[in-house]
Amino acid sequence: MTDPIADMLTRIRNALMVNKETVEVPSSNMKKAIAEIMLKEGYLSDVKLVEDGFGGKLVLTLKYIGRKQSVINGLKRISKPGLRSYAGVEDMPKVMDGLGIAIISTNKGVMTDKQAKAANVGGEVLCYIW
Repeated sequence: MTDPIADMLTRIRNALMVNKETVEVPSSNMKKAIAEIMLKEGYLSDVKLVEDGFGGKLVLTLKYIGRKQSVINGLKRISKPGLRSYAGVEDMPKVMDGLGIAIISTNKGVMTDKQAKAANVGGEVLCYIW
């Protein structure tokens, strides 16, 4: 697998299309940090790490409004292995005029665009969620 973050986002997107309650993703520190941000921002209901002897799996519980309407309207991978995308603190991206979030990988850890701006750091723009 060349892009594990894109794989995670695609698994979430596919699970949302068929109204699945949970989705399993192979675990890594970066994916765990992205899932924790999505949980804090209210896009997921729960995040669990399940040990399977191969490095673990993340079990993400998706959040819905009512029975069919997902909280997540869109996911987009920005920085890809073949074309990295970086943003400084002065040109931090705004997703849907502030209604969505951009997840940024900085030298102080993985954080949202608002947190990166408050901490006065730039970094690699991983993905947009709205």
